[in-house]
Amino acid sequence: MEVERAKKDDDLSSSSGTDGGSVEEVSVEKIFEASAEVPPPWQNQLTLRAMIVSFILSILFTFVVMKLNLTTGIIPSLNISAGLLGFFFVKTWTKVLNKAGFLKQPFTRQENTVIQTCVVASSGIAFSGGFGSYLFGMSDIVAKQSAEANTPINIKNPHLGWMIGFLFIVSFLGLFSVVPLRKIMIVDFKLTYPSGTATAHLINSFHTPQGAKLAKKQVRALGKFFSFSFLWGFFQWFFTSGDDCGFANFPTFGLKAYKNKFYFDFSATYVGVGMICPYLINVSLLVGSILSWGVMWPLIGAQKGKWYSADLSSSSLHGLQGYKVFIAIAMILGDGLYNFVKVLGRTVVGLHKQFKNRDTLPVNDRSSPTTVTISYDDKRRTELFLKDRIPSWIAVTGYVVMAIVSIVTVPHIFPQLKWYHILTMYIVAPVLAFCNAYGCGLTDWSLASTYGKLAIFTIGAWAGAANGGVLAGLAACGVMMNIVSTASDLMQDFKTGYMTLASPRSMFLSQAIGTAMGCVISPCVFWLFYKAFPDFGQTGTAYPAPYALVYRNMSILGVEGFSALPKHCLMLCYIFFAAAVFVNGLRDLVGTKWARFIPLPMAMAIPFYIGGYFTIDMCVGSLILFIWRKLNRPKADAYSSAVASGLICGEGIWTLPSSVLALAGVKPPICMKFLSGATNVKVDSFLNPS
Repeated sequence: MEVERAKKDDDLSSSSGTDGGSVEEVSVEKIFEASAEVPPPWQNQLTLRAMIVSFILSILFTFVVMKLNLTTGIIPSLNISAGLLGFFFVKTWTKVLNKAGFLKQPFTRQENTVIQTCVVASSGIAFSGGFGSYLFGMSDIVAKQSAEANTPINIKNPHLGWMIGFLFIVSFLGLFSVVPLRKIMIVDFKLTYPSGTATAHLINSFHTPQGAKLAKKQVRALGKFFSFSFLWGFFQWFFTSGDDCGFANFPTFGLKAYKNKFYFDFSATYVGVGMICPYLINVSLLVGSILSWGVMWPLIGAQKGKWYSADLSSSSLHGLQGYKVFIAIAMILGDGLYNFVKVLGRTVVGLHKQFKNRDTLPVNDRSSPTTVTISYDDKRRTELFLKDRIPSWIAVTGYVVMAIVSIVTVPHIFPQLKWYHILTMYIVAPVLAFCNAYGCGLTDWSLASTYGKLAIFTIGAWAGAANGGVLAGLAACGVMMNIVSTASDLMQDFKTGYMTLASPRSMFLSQAIGTAMGCVISPCVFWLFYKAFPDFGQTGTAYPAPYALVYRNMSILGVEGFSALPKHCLMLCYIFFAAAVFVNGLRDLVGTKWARFIPLPMAMAIPFYIGGYFTIDMCVGSLILFIWRKLNRPKADAYSSAVASGLICGEGIWTLPSSVLALAGVKPPICMKFLSGATNVKVDSFLNPS
């Protein structure tokens, strides 16, 4: 979700420092030159083995991202895992071939970068493709949970054919939109791109003798915890024969707390996510869950029969569910609007400084120009980065051709979205893609989902309620979100390639190949979930896809206004919208020293609708990491990401065999359920009437 795009993995950030050059007082490129490394031509960086490994890892990571997307929407950065596993697989491959005497090309850091780029691009489609948000929000499953706009004109059920076609049409435009700006962003402006820089440092370290030894140990740790997590998921499956069965429904803090979504659900995945996410995000999630499920919902629930009808079902948006959904939306929009204005402002100020004085870097904020000493590494990297140019005419032609194809075909997929809606978005999209890519370079903050929400409100209102504006808004969100997300991801990859001497051409092509893989793999994985679980997408089930309902209701608000809100809900939405803006402003006002003690509104909003159970898991992960760092900080910093990735990936991959078992009609043999003493007596008397 937005948290993943906004607040990057602190392990990555800490490993990268504040900019690309300051960490490298010792010349990295001289170290590699001393080992007689010669970067291969760009064609040799895109090897067959790299594509095979990328395809395998793409499937693995797509299952992981899809599971996270369909449960809570919180997706941590998986760059470390992709780079580490890519290194492990190809290193093993080349070692075997070398012993057999068949090795023709050694494994280089450029090839490692290609694999990491391809895998992240592919699995990223599981997020930007909207399978847990706008795309699934079009379905009748989600529409039935919403009281408004559930007519056939505002519903489109998932199907493999149109999903794959739609993603192929819209996912490549972002690649072409920013290619001509790569020299300006990377070389001239010297933007940091913290995640891209950190990933480059990681890959560079793998290919030094000391780094290779550490990488092997990290892979060993990842493998151990991957196996544990997978087997733990398998073990838990045996006890989930019915609804609310199994360890995932263990009332850790009592049945009353369980009823209010406070319990530890024994999810290895979210313990791992908690180890990767910064402490502040996990604490913010916990504060949000306590505020909502511990205070607000019990108080509003006490007004049943006064504020809303007592006869409504628990899933009706005219009842308590409406407060949960719309107050969460208000906080998300308040946070998104504040950060949109903030990042856009920083972008404008940064650009002004760049053009006023080309030697002044916006990230350094120097008040007067100084003579910049270019390091050997920067000279070497710039030379190779500018060597394999991607002609601008290819980017412009590619964008225009894809735009024309999209304008013609998308209205056939979504008749509610007219050609002039799409044309307008494609005229505006390159500007927004540039703003997002530039802002991401300064802050590591991608606003792709915010631009998507902007499209929901503008295009939905333009289309109108009578013409299927709800569906048009959701489809427009998909178009815009894919463009701006892909653009910032590509520029991050260019930064990684710049620092590992990977050719821009190989980076562009690996991103394009990864995107193409994702356009097929992600819909197929989603389809497996969709068909395997009969209660898929329903609130309170294993895969509720919570943000599908949130995005649909945003679209309804944009088209139909506030008529759908229950009593006093609008006033509460205003309060929490303003509170989100105020808290963000306060965080910026007090500075980084004190801001780390102030919760993040975006993170607080997530459990408002979903519940607090996963926040307990994530706080357990944070606690494990905190204690580990107290006992042995160097070892914790070296291995925590690998351990966390193993926990996330193992249980994530278990969803594949569990889905296959569900499709085959194989059910778990045991239902482990927890009852109160009084209920247990009733059950016993019913089963044993004598």
